[in-house]
Amino acid sequence: MNLRIGTGFDLHRLEEGRPCILGGVELPHPKGPVGHSDGDALLHAISDALLGAAGLDDIGTLFPDTDDEHAGADSAALLAEVVARVRAAGFRIVNVDAVVATEGPRIAPHRGAIRARIAGILELDTGAVNVKGKSLEGLGALAGGTAVAVQAVALLRGA
Repeated sequence: MNLRIGTGFDLHRLEEGRPCILGGVELPHPKGPVGHSDGDALLHAISDALLGAAGLDDIGTLFPDTDDEHAGADSAALLAEVVARVRAAGFRIVNVDAVVATEGPRIAPHRGAIRARIAGILELDTGAVNVKGKSLEGLGALAGGTAVAVQAVALLRGA
């Protein structure tokens, strides 16, 4: 059995008036992530975890922010491309787990929808996708709802 684990991390500043997209779901919140794409830090971290486990290039290399083709890109479409590359490299996704650290928006009320959306993109059962929200307790540079940080882990099984 060839099992591979990968980790991913992403961080995006939150800005007033931008859509708040996390895990491919638009959440009701006055601030949204800033990025070259739609800024979905959760899908970006999952993408890097999958790519790392497969031993492939990271999303910054595959979809550079210097390439206008990816300006405003839907991160769900980018994750779907990552999934295709992981499969082409001979791997099957077993599960993903992620922690979203932010003081806004709250993840818990939307957790089911986020898990379902990610599971759909990854073509997994919802039980193979976990997402947890963590408050920053008013501490550190991300306090006050200024940003969202995500850490993700992925497990792959090779052929």
